[in-house]
Amino acid sequence: MPRHGKRKHGRRPCCMLRDVQSGCHAKIHCHHATGAVRQRLLDLGFVPQARIDVIRRAPLGDPIECRVADYKVTLRNSEAALIEVEEETE
Repeated sequence: MPRHGKRKHGRRPCCMLRDVQSGCHAKIHCHHATGAVRQRLLDLGFVPQARIDVIRRAPLGDPIECRVADYKVTLRNSEAALIEVEEETE
């Protein structure tokens, strides 16, 4: 079951990818997706410890454009809600 909202995990705050603001960076902590959606996200590079840059959001907030590795990927909010991340501070 996906966890929403911020919580403490170790020393860094964890949240879901859909809650990360545009222009921010995060590192994937874990997935809450299952089946074909989980495999698709893994194939796209959304693997634990991968760095994610949230580039921008559509005017109504869905979808979200992210940079993973050296390419850009657009995710629906429902998919981003399944990826738990640790926000990085610069």
